Amino acid sequence: MKPIALLPYMGNRISRLWLVVLFATVTLSARAGDVVDREITPWQPGMLDIHQISSGRGNAGLYIFPDGTTMLVDAGELSKKVPRHTPDRPNDTRPAGEWIVRYIRHALRHDPQPSLDYALLTHFHEDHMGDPTDSQPMSRSGAFKLTGLTWVGEHLRIGKMLDRGWPDYSYPKPIESAAMKNYRAFLKWQTANHGMKVERFAPGRNDQVVLCRDPKKYPSFDFRNVGANGEIWTGVGTVTRCHFPDLKNVPLTDWPHENMLCTAFRLSYGKFDYFNGGDIPGIPAEGLPQWHDVETPVAKAVGPVEAAILNHHGYVDTQNEFFVATLRPRVWTLSVWVASHPSARVWQRLRSSRVYPGPRDVFATDLHPATQQVISGIEKLASDHGHIVLRVSPAGDEYRVVIVDDSSESHRVTKVFGPFSSR
Repeated sequence: MKPIALLPYMGNRISRLWLVVLFATVTLSARAGDVVDREITPWQPGMLDIHQISSGRGNAGLYIFPDGTTMLVDAGELSKKVPRHTPDRPNDTRPAGEWIVRYIRHALRHDPQPSLDYALLTHFHEDHMGDPTDSQPMSRSGAFKLTGLTWVGEHLRIGKMLDRGWPDYSYPKPIESAAMKNYRAFLKWQTANHGMKVERFAPGRNDQVVLCRDPKKYPSFDFRNVGANGEIWTGVGTVTRCHFPDLKNVPLTDWPHENMLCTAFRLSYGKFDYFNGGDIPGIPAEGLPQWHDVETPVAKAVGPVEAAILNHHGYVDTQNEFFVATLRPRVWTLSVWVASHPSARVWQRLRSSRVYPGPRDVFATDLHPATQQVISGIEKLASDHGHIVLRVSPAGDEYRVVIVDDSSESHRVTKVFGPFSSR
């Protein structure tokens, strides 16, 4: 009778043991997160994902906010490739706009009907918006060419489009480029036929980009418009000031160029802060006025952050010492596909412990081999190619950097860094 009496007890012990094993497996899996040589895990509610997409033809970033709200920042497509450019990613069998759409759909695979709640165009250059040519296809409506941003908008619904110039695009003077005309034709058709809203990006505000799906659940999320067209947030309330002088008193040769007019924003989630300034410059060319430095007043408003993308792809006119020292991020991301990005002096400032103390890592989407040969120490990049995914944990207390293979559509993780603690 003893064995029979022990059966219920042994059964209970086995059940409890299986529960312990199952719980441990689930816990370890959750803690492990993304694993090298496996497909990147899907976004989960509460996470903040920032994907810097590597296409080899321009800048593109996908943001997935904690409640699932989505935003695209730029979708560039250069029409011509030259030796100073890196190869197309994953390859040249499809245009960059199509590769970006395919990447976004995979990143939003948790959503049965993926779409973009917002799209933000930082400024009107082809490597950020697309470059229409005779060889590129027309939209189904025949109203505009498909390239970069317009390709994305043709295949994914965009709820609200934000840029620095709507509706007249006249500051500081009208823009008449082919890319601009194509973009405006795209806006006209989308607003009339798909209900897309278009707004001018308004510095100082934090209510123009908001959580759309469950905002009350994530009260610590904030998207602050920092600057555009020389109007820069002061860091106090919604107050801004004009950084540029009255252009009536400025020679035409000294007027602000397109990069100086870029939109800039700070994204906050709990303790985590992130900065994107498009292509704003911080080091005026020789002989030009000091107000051509946009980085310094922007940095004063933004303050320290956990992560930032390099302004103007790390070109020679950016990342001035004050800007780098003020933001002092733990993680820098670099959207790059050209041999001149970054410059040697920019690299030195990013790495200098004299500029700011403490550890920091720099991640590049696709560093050109020529750059590797001429900049001493750039082999210390944490990663020199691949899609760069910042994954911020629920509540924003910590974050990781996940590098995803950009040579195929395997979405295979190649490296994982962190976790890093938010300050």
